[in-house]
Amino acid sequence: MIGSIIGTGVFALPSALAPYGPISLVAFAAVTLGALALALTFGSLAGRVPASGGPYVYAREAFGEFTGFLNAWSYWITAWAGNAAIVVAWVGYVEVFVNTGHRTGVSILIALVGLWIPAAVNLTGARNTGAFQVITTVLKFVPLVFMATVGLLFVESADFGPFNASGRSAVGAISAAGAIALFSYLGLEAASVVAGRVREPRRNVPRATVYGTLVCAVIYILGTLAVFGTVPHSRLGDSTAPFTDAANNIFGGTWAGDVVAAAAIISGIGALNGWTMLCAEMPYAAARDGLFPAAFARLRGENGVPVFGIVASTVLASLITVFSYTRFEDVFTKIVLLSVLTAVIPYLFSAAAQLYWLLVRGREGLGRGRLIRDATVAALAMAFSYWSIQGSGYQTVYYGLFVLLLGLPVYLWLKRDSGEYGESPALPAAESRAPETPPTKPAPRIPRQRGRHGNVLRHHD
Repeated sequence: MIGSIIGTGVFALPSALAPYGPISLVAFAAVTLGALALALTFGSLAGRVPASGGPYVYAREAFGEFTGFLNAWSYWITAWAGNAAIVVAWVGYVEVFVNTGHRTGVSILIALVGLWIPAAVNLTGARNTGAFQVITTVLKFVPLVFMATVGLLFVESADFGPFNASGRSAVGAISAAGAIALFSYLGLEAASVVAGRVREPRRNVPRATVYGTLVCAVIYILGTLAVFGTVPHSRLGDSTAPFTDAANNIFGGTWAGDVVAAAAIISGIGALNGWTMLCAEMPYAAARDGLFPAAFARLRGENGVPVFGIVASTVLASLITVFSYTRFEDVFTKIVLLSVLTAVIPYLFSAAAQLYWLLVRGREGLGRGRLIRDATVAALAMAFSYWSIQGSGYQTVYYGLFVLLLGLPVYLWLKRDSGEYGESPALPAAESRAPETPPTKPAPRIPRQRGRHGNVLRHHD
């Protein structure tokens, strides 16, 4: 959980939030509350449906196959597009040591290496993927905990700059900054997505989801606060490695920043490792139900590796990375907003599924207090999802809706032989006629008569 949530996003986030000023810390606090509501909701859902697939499974069980497909499709886009965003931030820290001139061609090459190393680890099996995740999570924690504790002692108020530097209203600035900040919490559903591979999922998945999100929340808010207070606002927006700059300002020289950069590189590889697994696991769960191309459900080797899902997702992440480097200046922010939007859609449906089970299916199984508590948390998670969509901006919603609707031809193709279009399979053929139309009484048979020359005499009404 922690390894998937904490990637290079948090290491690049202060620079992405700098244009809004310290008001983005208010947005971060609001996003944290929403993320905790989502974590509690996912924890409850995982206890109810302890199967791999997470948001896809919840939407399918509550609202049917088509909704399940849309959630799987949207989340799959989040996974590989999110990998592109992670690797862009990862490149910024690699370039502390190499390609300091930030030549675009070299940056793209570094990014592709960063995407395919975790893919290679995942192709060796889930056990190696998990071991790699544990190691990288431990190593990435050291500089983050340092900045979230010792770094706070070096904060200077003059470095924060204007409270709202965006020129927007306070509400508009908080909404826009919140949409970016939410990227830091993407992955809070990771344990539910791979629940089928977890021991005792009804107990362990909810615990991992809630406790993992809480730990990340504390480190995120305090670490970002420390960076805002140790790097001057005028420089923070242009920084490609803000935690490195903060460490250098605290200790002087470059050695401390180099240590932080090395930790960020390890952190990014660890996050990419976890998300590459999610890239394959979500479509694998949907493909087993016939709601994703069958190639995603094929497992290879003794370890049961979903090779096609890993390779296809990494290829797509590579393509969007190359496209973004050649088309956008603020590459990280553009991909982040697209990833957030396509993630929030499954979050929204998951919260709706929880409300559906609480208020429609499961009322008789819960006490009044538990029902009110769980329904309130799910309603907050749902409202938070709507707020995140609103804060993503018109352009992001346009692109997000476009890639979401690209899934419709895929769904039609998957269902082409099932005979589900334009029919009502619940009614047999004999009952499908309109009951108000009485059967027509057949006309009486009139015997044919022959004329004098043997010709048939025809009778007319």
